[in-house]
Amino acid sequence: MLKKIERGAHFIQTYVHLFRCPRCHKAMTTAKNQLTCENGHTFDLSKKGTLYFLERQVKTDYDNRLFVHRQKMIQAGMYGPILDFLAPHCEKQRLLDVGCGEGSFLNEINNRVATDLCVGFDISKAGVYLATDQPNDAFWCVADLTNLPFQDNSFSVVLNIFSPSNYHEFRRVLGKGGKVIKVVPGTSYLKELRQAFYPEDQDKQNYSNQAVVTKFAENFNCVKKKQISYEFMIPKNVRYSLLEMSPLEWQVSETRKADLRQKPLEKVTVDLTILIGTT
Repeated sequence: MLKKIERGAHFIQTYVHLFRCPRCHKAMTTAKNQLTCENGHTFDLSKKGTLYFLERQVKTDYDNRLFVHRQKMIQAGMYGPILDFLAPHCEKQRLLDVGCGEGSFLNEINNRVATDLCVGFDISKAGVYLATDQPNDAFWCVADLTNLPFQDNSFSVVLNIFSPSNYHEFRRVLGKGGKVIKVVPGTSYLKELRQAFYPEDQDKQNYSNQAVVTKFAENFNCVKKKQISYEFMIPKNVRYSLLEMSPLEWQVSETRKADLRQKPLEKVTVDLTILIGTT
């Protein structure tokens, strides 16, 4: 079995044409374990087989602990119906997973269908390092979605699941007729958790995705919208993970979280809007 850095080296040697320098936008060439552009900007593979394309370290609240708990919930089947819907749109496609985190969504799609190419990136190095443990052949990197380190027309599908967007960059890296698939929370998404975290704050309990839906429709053609909503019965062994997997918990008092750990939720509503648009 190849080491992670060997797998990463094989990928960048095979697909060097996918990359462009994020500093000067020139094409890249590859040596054994690095990419270099004609202006001498060099990006070395880490021991985990990843590339770091940021010019400076970025502080993010999305840490290893959050990603581990999110992975547990995804593996427990919390998003199974969503992934079943997404998978056929990804079959035999060149996928770019924006804000991939620990890579669980991309891995689950790969478990369902065969894909031609998979690249995931996130601004969080902690998430990307965890993603290298996923048992698939995806390539992972740390990058900025406002300045993607990929050539024009490199991908056929951009996955944008629970993550920020930069539609200008999405359109640039997609080939003609390429698709953006964006997944955003619906009004009732995790309503039980929001009520438990913020029982007296109606503003935090309520959410509308209308502004996101409207902006998406302004940027893409032939937009299709799919609403998927269901109750997920939480397995006992991951009920604690539900409390830790989301930014919702960042402003919750430790006392409140301790109370919820004593009596965790047994079910939660998954209510999501899936938007699919073409370039």
